[in-house]
Order: sequence, then C-alpha cells, then structure tokens
Amino acid sequence: MTAPITGVTATRTPLAGWRDWRTWPGNIGALWRRSLRFRTILVTLGLTALAVAVACVWMALAIQNDLFESRRSQVLSDAQRATAAAQRTLDSATAQGDSVQLQNVMLLVEGSLRQQSQADMYAAFRIGPPSPAAPQDFTSDLRFETVITDGLRESVRDTPELQVWQSIAMPTEPGQSTPGIVVGQQLSLPGVGAYELYLAYDLANAPQTLGFVQGTLWIVGIGLVLLISGIAWFVLRSVTTPIGEAADTSAKLAAGELGVRLPVRGEDELATLGRSFNAMADSIESQIKELADLSLVQQRFVSDVSHELRTPLTTIRLAADMINDQRDEFDPATARAAELLNNQVQRFETLLTDLLEISRYDAGSVQLELEPTSLAHLAEDVIASMEQLAVQHGTDVRLVAPGGYSPVDMDPRRVRRVARNLLGNAIEHGEGRPIVVTVDSDQQAVALGVRDYGLGMKAEDVERVFDRFWRADPSRTRTIGGTGLGLSIALGDARLHGGELAVWSELGRGTNFVLTLPRAGGRLTGPSPIPLDPGDDAISAVDDLGLTQPIRVPQDGAEVPDAAHRGGGS
Repeated sequence: MTAPITGVTATRTPLAGWRDWRTWPGNIGALWRRSLRFRTILVTLGLTALAVAVACVWMALAIQNDLFESRRSQVLSDAQRATAAAQRTLDSATAQGDSVQLQNVMLLVEGSLRQQSQADMYAAFRIGPPSPAAPQDFTSDLRFETVITDGLRESVRDTPELQVWQSIAMPTEPGQSTPGIVVGQQLSLPGVGAYELYLAYDLANAPQTLGFVQGTLWIVGIGLVLLISGIAWFVLRSVTTPIGEAADTSAKLAAGELGVRLPVRGEDELATLGRSFNAMADSIESQIKELADLSLVQQRFVSDVSHELRTPLTTIRLAADMINDQRDEFDPATARAAELLNNQVQRFETLLTDLLEISRYDAGSVQLELEPTSLAHLAEDVIASMEQLAVQHGTDVRLVAPGGYSPVDMDPRRVRRVARNLLGNAIEHGEGRPIVVTVDSDQQAVALGVRDYGLGMKAEDVERVFDRFWRADPSRTRTIGGTGLGLSIALGDARLHGGELAVWSELGRGTNFVLTLPRAGGRLTGPSPIPLDPGDDAISAVDDLGLTQPIRVPQDGAEVPDAAHRGGGS
C-alpha cells in the first residue's frame, strides 16, 4: 500500500503585497530566490548596464580628448600662419624709418591679425627697455592682459623660435568666462627689437559638441541596455517556460496526481527532456499501480487468513484452556507443557487480533467511537490496571498530571490501548527503574507522556521503533508477551485522532514517548503540551536517591540515566 504524500508545495508562489512599498524588499528577495527568469534578467541587465556605462565613459573621454587635440592643432596652425604674416609685415619695414613709420607698420600688423587670424583676442608687448622710436603695445581687449600669466610670458621671452600655448579662462561678459587657449610667440621688428605676440582662441563650441556627443552616447547606451534586456527576456522565456511547466508538473506528480504529463513541442533538447520526463512518469505510475495492487492483495490475504484462523483458533483455545485447567493431575513435565501451550495460544490469539486491526488500518475501514473522556483519569485507570505487572518487575510508576482533567472527545478504547502499550513497554524495558507518566494540556491539545530510565536507544533505532515486528535487540525475549505490532497500532490510533505519537531516546538516558491529541478534532496546529525531550532536571535527584528508588518528579518530567531496548511494542 502506498503511503500518502504530504508537505509538497508548488514551485511558483504568487507574491502579494506589492501595493505596500514597505514590503518591496522582501518581495524582491523572494522573487530573486524563486524566479530563474527574474534573476537572469536582473543579472543580464546589471552586467549590460555596467558594460555600456564603462564603454560610454571611455568613448566620452576619448572623444573629449580628441576634440581638444583637434582644436588645439587647429589653433596652433592658425596662430603660426598669423604670426608668420605679421613677421613678414614687420620685415618689410626699414631700420632707418622714423617712429611714425614704425607705428604705421605696427598698425598694419594689428590689421593683419584682425583680418587673417581666427583669434578672438590678441595683444603685443615690447620685450626690453622702452624706446622713443619703438611702436606702442596694443591689445584687442584690456581684459586679455589679466589672463596672460607671468609663466607664459617668461616662456615666450626665453624661447623666441617656439610657440608656447596655455589653457585659460577667457573673459566674456562681466563675471563670466569660457574655456580658451592662448598662444604666444615672439615677433622681431628690425632696428627696434622683439615683441611678445599673444593670440587667444575661444573653445566654447567644443563643450557643446562634446555634450551633444555624450548625450547621444548615453541615449544609445540606455536603448542598447533595454534592447538587450528585451532580447534576454524573450530568449529566457522560451527556455524557462518549459522549465516552469516541468517544475509544476513534478510538484503535481509528487502530490499524487499520477496522470499529469508535460506537453511536448518540437524536436529540440527541451522536447527530448519532456518525452523523457513523460516516460519516467509513465513508469512511476505503472510501478505505483503495481505496488498498490500488490498491497491490496497483501491486505486481503492478511484479512482472509486472520478471519479463517479465528474458528480453528477458538477450538484450540478451548482445548488448551481445558487441558490447562486439568494440569494439576498431570506429571510436572506435562503440566509445564500444558501451561506453555495455553500461554502461546493466548499470544497467538493476541497476534491474530492485532493482524486484523492492522488489516483494518491498511484498508482504511477503521472508525472512531468518540465520547468525552478525561485523559488524566484514563491514565490513572491504566496505571491501576497494570499495577501488578509493575510490582512483578520491581518498578515504581508515578503519575504527574498538572492538566488533562477536562473531557476531550476521543475514542477511549483506542487511547487506553495506546497508554497500556506505552506503559507495558516502559515496564518491560525500564530495568526496574522508576517510570513517570505525565498528563498535561493547553488550549489546543492534550498530551500523555511515558518516561522510563532504561538503557535507551540509538538514533537509527529510534527511527524504526514504529516499524511492524521490528526489534532493536532480536536476541532479547519478551517478558510480558506482545506481538511486535503494538507501537505500529498505537501510531495508527494517534493519527486516526488527528494527533501524533513521538519518541525521544538516548543511550544511557532512557526513553520518552509522548501522545498528543487535538482538543477540537482536526489536526494539531501547535507544539505538544509535554516537551518530547524531558531535559536533565531530575538526574541529580535520582542519583542521590538511587536508581532503583521511587522518585517524585516536577511537572515537566524527570530524568535518570538508563533504559532498555524496545521493539515494535506489545
């Protein structure tokens, strides 16, 4: 029989709460974890934006530098032509000319600069001591003299054959300036001496050109990022949509919908994946159906055999009882054989009853007979009914019941069977040490815990303790009978009530079983009122009293090192 599969969740869960901006970081984080498409698009967008930004910045800087170099070369070439023209004009002057003639020549130079040069400002200054015959200095704008630095003038004086340039802030309107270049070079007037000639050029058009180019680059870059993101989204959609369908189909298949299949389109790798997935689903479905059929056959076989054995077993039981009643008239060996026969027939009858109960669970035909019952009073009755067995094993059983007195709807016969099974196992495997039965409750649930201080179990044994017919120590014989199905049936009874039966055990510390039942039916929604791990609060007290002495424990349980191996229960 196949076990029901629970706890399967869908792979894609819609996100809610986008209207509240405060939930955006959490929703985006959840979308990042859950959506491959969103994560890939975001990474692609980020890396593309970074690459485009780096490329745009590099191109902008390269264009800016190229624009400046191009404009500088143009300025230097224009200044060279203007200076050469001015020098030719000066060379045409005679050295014997009077001051008026020389001044006229200088005026011709100024006119030549104005007509043949593209300079926005110009100025000329005599080098050396003043002379009555030397023409006067001239400038096109008095503000120009303020931006010519001393370092530039010194360089022009020291290098008469070379051009010297410098970037400046050219004055325009009052309080304003624009980027520019000033070029300086010497002129030589025959018979008079050398002059410093400075030509200033406006670079205002270069920033405008650069701004246009940069704006165009950024617009193209943003468009490129959006285009690449759109392409990535389209490509990813064609890939992730089949993946999402496969994830949803896998979740449905895991949830038990064995008939779901993937749609197959085309002949590519995704289509091959879909066909392989569908073939796997077909194989799983056929195997599960096979197992289900085998399980039904097994259940029917167990049920039929159990029913068929009832009549002969009843006859054998009557004969065994009759023989056992007359055993005093037999010799000792025959009397012992009659007693053993009677015990084993009783055990066989118990095993047959448990098998019938298990077959009912497997067939899903078990029904609860609910009635209001106090779990604390039920525990008292069970302890009282097993008092003689506890005395035979030298075990002291104590009840700690801070809660659980108010009636709760349950099937008292089944819950009593669970309590008797847990307490019987604790007595059998508790090594004669104290056993603590705890009953407690809260608003949602009532719980019963049975704690012994035997040898305990290993972690791998705890995982199998509810398996049918399983025993941690196969060589250990049962001292109070039992069939090996008790804990399995107890677990079924707990689940039938919508509750749970859990176990904690540790070597050298003992074992603790906790049965938890919901108050209002349905399923448990919170933790048990009794903690599964009882803690170490009572170890020192038990050590002080001696492991074989009865103890009184606090309401949260007690603890003493020790407990025995246990199997599938009695």
